[in-house]
Amino acid sequence: MPTTQSRKQHIKVRETQMEISDEKAPFTDDFEGKLADAQTQLEVLHSQRAELERQKTALEDLNHRKQEFLSGQLDLSERFATAITTIERELFESKQEAEDLDQTRIAFTNHLNRLESLNPEAWPKDSLSIELEKALVILDKADEEFEQAVSHFGETRKNSIFDGQAGSLSGTSSQGNFLCMIRNGFAFNLPIILLGSIAILIYHFK
Repeated sequence: MPTTQSRKQHIKVRETQMEISDEKAPFTDDFEGKLADAQTQLEVLHSQRAELERQKTALEDLNHRKQEFLSGQLDLSERFATAITTIERELFESKQEAEDLDQTRIAFTNHLNRLESLNPEAWPKDSLSIELEKALVILDKADEEFEQAVSHFGETRKNSIFDGQAGSLSGTSSQGNFLCMIRNGFAFNLPIILLGSIAILIYHFK
């Protein structure tokens, strides 16, 4: 039998098979292109994120300024509304006080003119009692209205107008009683006064 001999098989590998074929170059270019695209997209995402952060910060700042405005608007609106109400009340009270003062001035002027027009020395003797009674009524009424004005303005901001001129209620009452006593006493003694005056005249003309 023939002896079995190992056969050596020689595999010839060409050098071109050991090298990367140029046919795979498109795959490399495609990978690099995708990588470049991914980097570009990443940069775009970073840019978009930065823009979103900027918009968020701007929105937060805008909201803060808006709240600041609303707070200031509310505060100023309340202050202006309160001030307007106070001013309107002040104007109304001032107007009312001015009207009261003007009416009081007119009344006082009338009383003053009437008081200054009274001249007991020029009254006829035969009507002296009547004229004096009228004069005392005028005096009493003028005094009463003066005290009423003092009392009225004493409860307002114009109380300083009559400083030192206001009498106490007891003083006013006493003064009224005093005037009343004068009138009653004069009326009671009038006959005696008239008889005495007539007697004196007769005595002098004898």
